[in-house]
Order: sequence, then C-alpha cells, then structure tokens
Amino acid sequence: MLVDEQMNILGSYPDSFGTKIRIGTDAKNPLTGLTLTTFQINVGKWCNQACKHCHVDASPIRTEMMTRETIDKCLSIIKSVPEIQTVDITGGAPEGNIHFRYLVEEVRKLDKKIIDRCNLTILEEKGNEDLHEFLAANDVEICSSLPYFSQSRTDQQRGDGVFNKSITALQKLNKLGYGIRLPLNLVYNPVGVFLSSAQKQLEREFKENLDKKYGIVFNNLYCINNMPINRYLGALVRTGKFETYMETLVNAYNPMTLEGLMCRHQISVGYDGKIYDCDFNQMLELEAKPVSHINNFDYETFVNRNIVVANHCFGCTAGAGSSCGGEVA
Repeated sequence: MLVDEQMNILGSYPDSFGTKIRIGTDAKNPLTGLTLTTFQINVGKWCNQACKHCHVDASPIRTEMMTRETIDKCLSIIKSVPEIQTVDITGGAPEGNIHFRYLVEEVRKLDKKIIDRCNLTILEEKGNEDLHEFLAANDVEICSSLPYFSQSRTDQQRGDGVFNKSITALQKLNKLGYGIRLPLNLVYNPVGVFLSSAQKQLEREFKENLDKKYGIVFNNLYCINNMPINRYLGALVRTGKFETYMETLVNAYNPMTLEGLMCRHQISVGYDGKIYDCDFNQMLELEAKPVSHINNFDYETFVNRNIVVANHCFGCTAGAGSSCGGEVA
C-alpha cells in the first residue's frame, strides 16, 4: 500500500491525534522532544520473512540497504552525543546487511548498549551458523518477536515453520547465556483486532509455557500494539475492520503515556540517512522537522523539535501505551 494511500485512510478517521494531545497542553507546541538516549538505526528492509503484521513491509524481495558510508555518519553522531546510551539496530532483518557486524563492533568500541531486533529465524539461515556466538561475544542485547508460545498462532502471523525455527534459535541462545547472563527479550503483537494484553500477566504465561515445554528462559516480554500502517492497515481495510480498530485505539487513549513515548527520547534513522521521530513515522515517510537528514544533524535543534504526528500515533497512546520497549505507562 502506497504511503499517500495510507495517509489518506488514516486521515479519513474523524478523530484527530493532533487535536487530542492538545487538550491540557500548549496548543502551539503539544509534543516536543525531551531527551536523546536512544539512537535507532534501520539498516535495511530486506528480511528472510514476510510477516502479515509487519509495519516495515519487509520481505526477501526488498533491496533497500544502508551503506557503509551512512553507517559511518551514524557512528560519528553517536560518538559526538554523550547522552546517547543505546544503539537500537533494526530492519527488516538487520543481520542481512553486509555491514551489520562492522556496525556492532564499532558501537561496542563506543561503550554503548547495543540492541539487535532479531527475528530469530535469521539465526537458522545458511551462512549464519556463527551469528549466535558473534552476538554473545559482543554483549548484544537481543529483542525478538514471538507472537505466541504456540506453533499455530505464531505460524499464522509469521509463516509456516517459523515457530520451530524460533524455538531452536532460542535454545541455542540460552546455551550461550542469553536469558541468564545476557539480555534476551521477546516481543508480543496481538493477532486480532484488539489491544495488547497486560504485559506482566502475559510475560508470566510466556515464561511458564516456554520453560515447561522447551526449557527456554528469557528476561522480559514487551507487548506492542499493532500499528495501523503498511500490511496491517491493508488487512484492516480489506476485512472492513479499519474503523473498528481505530475506534478501539481512540477509546483507549491514555494521556499518561505522553511523557514516555519513544519518539520523545530517540532518533530513528532510515537506511538512506533520513531522520524520523520514530520507526513508525519512518514507514510513513514522515520526516522529522526541521532536521530531516543525518548530514544536517544538530543536537540542540533535534532535541527541541516538535514531534510529527498523525492518526497512527493512537497506537502508541492506547491503554498502557506501546513502544519498542513495550508499555510506557
């Protein structure tokens, strides 16, 4: 689904996120940046999977990849901003970028926390036999999507065979100390047209079932609401459920989430060096303002910017909130 088409559909909903957040705030400047603690890099849209809910619209046929030159520019910014604590590497399947290992090794030299948003099955692909060990040797935190602790629900969302490959990858990671000595976090997305369940309760269920059935341990479960963009938006429209889902999000709007929204504490850089407030804005090509490319990055200007918002933002402010790190309120 083209970006313009998505924006038209989102804009057709009668409630406006921009109006909603102005209630009780400064009407001229309702949502601004606060800090810059996380540098998120989308290193490409290629992925060995094509999940039904994917907000990136990633797949094996995508060819967009971040170059070494752009990676080096990102590294320069990361080095120049002491406030940045975490470098969050995402995709697609970020490990599919030929410069992935270089990026990890260079970030480690800067003594920053590194997160790899790994889909798990990439670890079982031919040619990646030593990828588990590489991640462990570089103290990389792994954050992986696992729709459910059952095969049927996981394969329904991510494709046949994904669950078994994911279980195998998790067991190998556990043997290397992940979930014990090294951080291993899982991400849950609802399969249906509803909000994510309570994070702590669902985490207990995941831990009990994965341990009992497969001997798998992990640290945290992050619950993320499905964002009404790209493939998920297309599915909502095709099934006539767009307005129903938007109504669910709007009715669950929680102003207590605004302080912790990830867009207020991070930068999101696309494969081509363009800057966005978050990964979701990146997929809708809503560039950050006034700083829209790493070639023009200025710390003070970026931190004090107004956040670009649209109706998909209801997804991050519904219920307990939603971000790349799970609940925010």
